[in-house]
Amino acid sequence: MFISSRDPQSIEATGREIGAAGWSAADVSKDGEPEGLVGAAAGELGGLDILIVNAGGPPMGNFQTLALEAWDAAYQLTLMSAVRLVGAALPHLKRSDQARIVFITSISVRQPIGNLVLSNSLRGAVTGLAKTLSLELAPDHITVNCVAPDAILTDRIRHLVGGEEENVKRMAERTPMKRLGTPAEFAAACAFLCSRQAAYISGQTLGVDGGSLLGVH
Repeated sequence: MFISSRDPQSIEATGREIGAAGWSAADVSKDGEPEGLVGAAAGELGGLDILIVNAGGPPMGNFQTLALEAWDAAYQLTLMSAVRLVGAALPHLKRSDQARIVFITSISVRQPIGNLVLSNSLRGAVTGLAKTLSLELAPDHITVNCVAPDAILTDRIRHLVGGEEENVKRMAERTPMKRLGTPAEFAAACAFLCSRQAAYISGQTLGVDGGSLLGVH
């Protein structure tokens, strides 16, 4: 496993904690850094079998208050980071006998979330990319899927609710299970899509939401 984030100290601490084979600080919203990250990972691991695309979420805000510059930045962070990472990883993935691409999106691709117009819009674009890639890469036996979380207890959720534990508790009470999901539960769903057992699952969006999605489809 090779992991990355923008914070050199945090990614090193996490890498050592989980026993990763390697890690690197990179800002995937910047041209050239996703390609460098993939190259470093492939070099450390001797190739690539799995690509997990998981850039941080864009800022909160609604359409009428966000400047055009925010759209440009979110486009680079959310959509173009995915495009660049896949483009750099494909030559390596095509040499694997268990190649997987998993995009981390959000429940917002099926049920838009208030005050998150950037995420609602651009994660939907990533979902369209994933569906298209699932068809294009099927002859190469590369599966492409999305995992769409709702209320998973992460720093992103704490940020969205203003860092107040009372707000976290209220969010949990609004879920069907009356609790937030854990990162380990989310990771298990992602790991399944990367397993040999999931070799015939492609082009799908798997919700990890505790039953909170209201749509029937």
